[in-house]
Amino acid sequence: MNLLIINHNAGRPDLGYMFRPYYLAREWVRLGHSTTVIGSTYSHVRKGITIPGEESYDGIKYLWIKSRKYKGNGFARIIAMIQFITKIWCRAKSISERFRPDVVIASSTYPLDIYPARRIAKYSGAKLCFELHDLWPLSPIELGGYSKRHPFIKVMQVAEDFYCKHADKVISIIPLAKDYLVGRGLDGRKYFNVPNGIAMEEWNVDEPLLPELEDKINKIKSKFDFSIAYAGAHGIANALDSLLLAAEKLSNKDVGIVLIGGGPERERLFNESQNMGLNNVFFIETVPKNQIPALLTKFDALYIGLQKESLFRFGISPNKIFDYMMAGRPIIQAIDAGNNLVAEANCGIYAEAENADAIARAILELKSMSPDQRQKLGQNGKEYVLKNHTYSVLAKKFLEAIQQD
Repeated sequence: MNLLIINHNAGRPDLGYMFRPYYLAREWVRLGHSTTVIGSTYSHVRKGITIPGEESYDGIKYLWIKSRKYKGNGFARIIAMIQFITKIWCRAKSISERFRPDVVIASSTYPLDIYPARRIAKYSGAKLCFELHDLWPLSPIELGGYSKRHPFIKVMQVAEDFYCKHADKVISIIPLAKDYLVGRGLDGRKYFNVPNGIAMEEWNVDEPLLPELEDKINKIKSKFDFSIAYAGAHGIANALDSLLLAAEKLSNKDVGIVLIGGGPERERLFNESQNMGLNNVFFIETVPKNQIPALLTKFDALYIGLQKESLFRFGISPNKIFDYMMAGRPIIQAIDAGNNLVAEANCGIYAEAENADAIARAILELKSMSPDQRQKLGQNGKEYVLKNHTYSVLAKKFLEAIQQD
């Protein structure tokens, strides 16, 4: 089968970000399917700029469409989206003849790529699939405060309704979006959930921590009876202020809390912890990706939190939580969402989002457990992710959804 994916921000190990198209495509190639990814030469979330034209990487064919540079999420990004989509639309016939797809997958985070995807599919006699990453235009309405009457929102709404009407299948990363999309005109039988996951190659490594990093972590752990870590971006959305407030409540409970990573909020959070006099909170710079498996296993438990957002009623599928599960450590999930992955996997404790008291109680509850009990929770998580969330499993699930009548 020939598969063609359109994803504006398509990434891979040498480019960074948006790894999902790469992970799925790599698995499909391993299964014997020819797979092509069409992406933009520039994306604000990737590192570097690709050269327009075709290339091959790990057996995957790439077609890079030249697009303008832009910064952030302003008007220039909208122009770049339109430019990318328009160029593919105009080349739809030649793309169809060159790659002869049996399935065309519109996979950008915004819905406009459904238009060139459908045109290519019609030229090719191919199935048309829309992969849902985010709910547009609902996301900019609820998160960005856009009016439903804004011209940009109206354009996105037409595109969402278009894929609900014309896509043969809608493959959603978001687990609970079905009813909403049915309300927009989708035939519910066309909806399938294929969540995010982990790439086993990144865990089948034996990359030890750098000696200075291991020494630093060991010194921190030696001061406390129980250690818990957060590893990832330090942004507003991650609600790490709540973790600092929880740490303050645990200042005499023999609990050490380690925040690993970087981001726009890191310096402020560090200064805030100093101002609060938190002697049980420590900050470590971003760790190379290949050392993450060794890093996460160093701690007794792992923490993930997000701000309260109304959009989370449709469920979440954060990559970080699957990495945590693979580490075999119990997890505290301070996220309010329509689904509860920690409960599904029976691998930790839920705490109300942005509630420092609840987070502190959850940490103490884990601390009070025996090592065997915590190990069992961690093992539950690892077994769950290996069964349901490796990309070899997800790639097959995606294909099964496409092929289902």
